[in-house]
Amino acid sequence: MTEMAMLAAVRPAADDEWVRCAGCGETIYAPRFERALKVCGACGRHARITAPERIAQLMDRGSVTPVAAPPTVPDPLGFTDLVPYPERLRGAAAATGLDEAVVCVRGTVEGRPLVAAVMDFRFMGGSLGAGVGERVTAAAEEALRARLPLLVVTASGGARMQEGALALMQMVKTSQAIGMLDEAGIATLALLTDPTYGGVAASYATLPDVILAEPGARVGFAGPRVIEQTIRQRLPEGFQTAGFLLERGLLDGVVPRTELRSTLGRLLRCLAPDRPAAPPDPEDRDVPAEERPAVLRDPGHLPVRDGITAVRLARHADRPTAREYAISMLEEFQELRGDRLGGDCPAIVGGVGRLAGRPVVLIGHDKGRGTADRVRRGFGMPSPAGYRKAVRLMRLAAKLGVPVVTLIDTPGAHPGLEAEENGQAWAIADAIRLMSGLPVPTVAVVTGEGGSGGALALGAADRVLILANGVYSVISPEGCAAILWKSQAPDAVAGAADALRLQAHDLLVHGVVDGVVGEPGEGAHTDPPRAVELVRSAIIAALDELSGRPAADLVAARRDRFRRYGTAEPINGDETGRPHDGDTRRGAGHGVA
Repeated sequence: MTEMAMLAAVRPAADDEWVRCAGCGETIYAPRFERALKVCGACGRHARITAPERIAQLMDRGSVTPVAAPPTVPDPLGFTDLVPYPERLRGAAAATGLDEAVVCVRGTVEGRPLVAAVMDFRFMGGSLGAGVGERVTAAAEEALRARLPLLVVTASGGARMQEGALALMQMVKTSQAIGMLDEAGIATLALLTDPTYGGVAASYATLPDVILAEPGARVGFAGPRVIEQTIRQRLPEGFQTAGFLLERGLLDGVVPRTELRSTLGRLLRCLAPDRPAAPPDPEDRDVPAEERPAVLRDPGHLPVRDGITAVRLARHADRPTAREYAISMLEEFQELRGDRLGGDCPAIVGGVGRLAGRPVVLIGHDKGRGTADRVRRGFGMPSPAGYRKAVRLMRLAAKLGVPVVTLIDTPGAHPGLEAEENGQAWAIADAIRLMSGLPVPTVAVVTGEGGSGGALALGAADRVLILANGVYSVISPEGCAAILWKSQAPDAVAGAADALRLQAHDLLVHGVVDGVVGEPGEGAHTDPPRAVELVRSAIIAALDELSGRPAADLVAARRDRFRRYGTAEPINGDETGRPHDGDTRRGAGHGVA
């Protein structure tokens, strides 16, 4: 189908002046409904739209060209139900003007090129047969050949029964096609629309790097009627809807139709840069090079205060949160949610964006802002789903070859019963192992409190920085006092805070951190915007230094860094671990510019 034919297909008939919303029954003036992209202004219901309409809504006009696919066997089984299968195909083609249930094209979204496979539910319920499988696979192969992102827009009731087991095999064919793009480091995106069920849901719809859905879209393997008839159980309200799935960590976002085009454009700019990232010109940055403060590497330039005072400053409720850092530091930050296994932990915030023009994946602990938000986020204590979300985003960064930035601010991993039942220790260990071997530059910043293994899960980086009022420790002072002092008295907690040597000065002396980022005024809580600027500048400097290094060298140096902790080999002092006055050598032989 040509672009002109697609544009003609989206125009309403002259005599269809009014439409009735299938959700609330509201009568809507048809031209107004079209301008609203077929979203009801009264109830927000997103009406089904055709593949030509979807392409016209999402893609830049004048950019669309079709992607051809090899022919497939039209009736492999000689199947007949009420009518012969070839007759059903002819009827679907006549009713829709399409030759299959998917339209595959190349084009641009906000100027960013991509390949898209867009399904149309009108053609035999968007069922997955050989024709659909071949076209989706051909679109993936075109994305591989041109090294362009692939977008799949799904609308399907399941596999096509008239093609028997050959229809079933399309699940493997299309899943392999997505895997092929994964191996090549090419971004994949999915937009799930109502409905997306069966073989499509269990293959190319749910494998992409980023999965979005329209509000109200129903998605699943078995449909509600099948489930209720099989298990004789009433399903919960909203079961299998986009909002239901988002809460369970299976989607990255639910995006209204009016925002889809801009959201896709933002994602494409972050996931598919024009060229390999290079250190940007300092003159192009928000903070001129001459005004950019150096990361402190000399412990003699840092204050030494009571340990408990440092802890209180690190925990101050007004320090910037990870989400605030992400939104303020990054251009076009797009949060991505969910661990794809059944949970989305709000104590971990992560997503993609651009830092001084360089695409990055950012992951951070988030304690929340205000009482209700802090409670919702578990006061920054992640569940296993949070660490698994972090692992998913790290893998995305590795696939696309973009740096990882982590922001550490947590009392520790969540200590609850449910967290233990769901494998808290396993999730943390997996995050540490994966981050240690990432083939991309990694920078971690302790922005507040770095508590135990819950913090370290985001800390196995090439460069580890800490804010001047940050702390980093094997355990909280309260926990240490309770275990070793057998007391929770204030003097015992204060004594533990001193003994743990958890503040920035001591961490720099012992080579646990590579540098210390200064804080404005009395601390980051007194001037959050300036604190964000300082952290941003420090991360840019660290990434500039790491940029261009071979992946094998990055991994080897990172592993060597952590290999040396606790050995007799000097890190930042003599063999006994006592620091030399004025000694500023880094523990892994690294410095921050």
